[in-house]
Amino acid sequence: MLKDNFVRFTGERRKTYMNFKTIPTVIILFSFFFLLGCAHNSIRQDTQEPLAEIDSPSDNDQKIETTQMSQTQLEPVLEKETETGIIEEEIAEESEEEAPHIADPFYIWNKGWYYFNDKFYFWLLKPVSLVYSTIFPEIVRIGVSNFFYNIATPIRFVNSILQFKMKDAGNELVRLVVNSTLGVGGFGDFAKGQLDIKRKNEDLGQTFGTYGIGHGFYLVWPILGPSSLRDTIGLVGDGFLNPINYIRPVTTSIAITSYDTVNHTSLHIGDYEDIIEAAVDPYVSIRDAYVQNRKKKVEE
Repeated sequence: MLKDNFVRFTGERRKTYMNFKTIPTVIILFSFFFLLGCAHNSIRQDTQEPLAEIDSPSDNDQKIETTQMSQTQLEPVLEKETETGIIEEEIAEESEEEAPHIADPFYIWNKGWYYFNDKFYFWLLKPVSLVYSTIFPEIVRIGVSNFFYNIATPIRFVNSILQFKMKDAGNELVRLVVNSTLGVGGFGDFAKGQLDIKRKNEDLGQTFGTYGIGHGFYLVWPILGPSSLRDTIGLVGDGFLNPINYIRPVTTSIAITSYDTVNHTSLHIGDYEDIIEAAVDPYVSIRDAYVQNRKKKVEE
């Protein structure tokens, strides 16, 4: 439940946040850390406990009894011990896979911006989104969401190709043409409703993940929210593929992106509240949910 709420609340809106004005700063601060992502990629070493050796008794009578024991009597015992060891090892591996882990060396920085984003949501973003939702009905807001998703097609198209997902890349082109025409400029998702071509999100962070590059370490950005070294660099790259970033003047681009954020939030009010209410430590829960969500997207 917590993970689902996280996915719904964050959606893919963070992909449109990065504006060209912020790109040089991010590159300067973090580009030299990029190789650390490889070092922090999760590596599992499978180890198997050797079977316990069967000591031969020193007593002559026991030696005779042991040698008389048939091979068919020993095999079930050894087989049972082996199966037990394998089962225990598989359980340990599954637990290791399920437990999300990411380095958090900038905990103070991240925790500070987490609190900032929390207050920003409750004090500004949520009130504005509530007012916005009372003015515009849900059907209009869904149409706006479809429009912005349609505009971001270049990001998904290029990253699908980089991941050698040619079918997905083709679907992105079909969705763009169909929704831009029959969907009236992208406000309607005709491709999904009539052609059953479902949405599939791809970004440069996921592309790096498919190449075996790990998260690096956890980061929280003001307004942008949870991220990682790998995904931050990916976000910069995706910024060059986002058509909104080429709108001039830059203030207009920022205003459009802000409007997209308000519209998205208006469709998911309550999801963030459910996350923090269900969590013992909201910061840790959001961090773990982020890692799980990104891991799932990379594996898809």
